[in-house]
Amino acid sequence: MSQFFHIHEENPQQRLIKHSVEILQAGGVIAYPTDSGYALGCTMGQKTGVDRIRQVRQLDKDHNFTLMCRDLSELSTYARVDNAQYRMLRNNTPGAYTFILKATGEVPKRLMHPKRKTIGIRIPDNQICLDLLAELGEPLMSTTLILPNEDMPMSDPYEIRETLEHELQLVIDGGHCGFEATTVVNLTEDNPEIVRVGKGDLSVFE
Repeated sequence: MSQFFHIHEENPQQRLIKHSVEILQAGGVIAYPTDSGYALGCTMGQKTGVDRIRQVRQLDKDHNFTLMCRDLSELSTYARVDNAQYRMLRNNTPGAYTFILKATGEVPKRLMHPKRKTIGIRIPDNQICLDLLAELGEPLMSTTLILPNEDMPMSDPYEIRETLEHELQLVIDGGHCGFEATTVVNLTEDNPEIVRVGKGDLSVFE
């Protein structure tokens, strides 16, 4: 049975943020708000957490997981970027974009695309999410909370709890945060490639 925290979207209660991170560090999988719908998350080192997320979303082995980062200072640890890629990231973060980049050896292999050795990187524009990341002190392994055979992310925390209360350790109610998933942009080639159209301005990548 999952716990359920009401966290203020603009002024998150630090007591609840701390408790949420304790659940993550104990191996828990959580549903939490972002700037583009709700997401599932666990710490990078939790193989059982990743397996649980794969099971909930019925993901195949080729799925590109995302590292949710608090800012660009964590970028070079987990992704290889050149100057042009860095400028594009700097100009479009924080925001509702997921960028596919070449992963470094610091990224656990189970989180990378098995053939291309890539990883998604995202810096959200959501205070609850940023406070969680600051308290955790490392990126959060994350994926949009889209259930199998659905096209849109889940957006109602009460519905999330009712549907997944036996699969998750925590659901954070951070209010309504939209129905759209992120726009996914592949930056591993010479020119940006929009892999998934979602929230955010696409013109900057065309």
